[in-house]
Amino acid sequence: MKLNRIVFALAVAGASVAYAQPTQLTQPADHAAHHPEAEASASQELLSEGEVRKVNREAGKVTLRHGPLVNLDMPAMTMVFTAADPKLLDGLKEGDKVRFTADRKEGTYLVTAIRVVQ
Repeated sequence: MKLNRIVFALAVAGASVAYAQPTQLTQPADHAAHHPEAEASASQELLSEGEVRKVNREAGKVTLRHGPLVNLDMPAMTMVFTAADPKLLDGLKEGDKVRFTADRKEGTYLVTAIRVVQ
């Protein structure tokens, strides 16, 4: 009788562990892949507003005073970003109002897109 209880307890525990393990079949599909307009909308949400304070083309860096960066969980501040592509800095000058996207890769804060706004 005691052996039956032990076996039953082990069976229940094993079933609980097996049920809790995620599998490929239980993971949600990437539904956004079917809706490119949703992806464009999501990228718009990553745009942040800022003002160019300094451009250092030789170093490939730009100093921006920016609002909150939601995707980086960062409050408004002024900081230096590295341009993911130095061509992003072409045409930028101090005082320009901009909309940009930023990311963090290997500890470096990058501007991945930037455009001047009126």
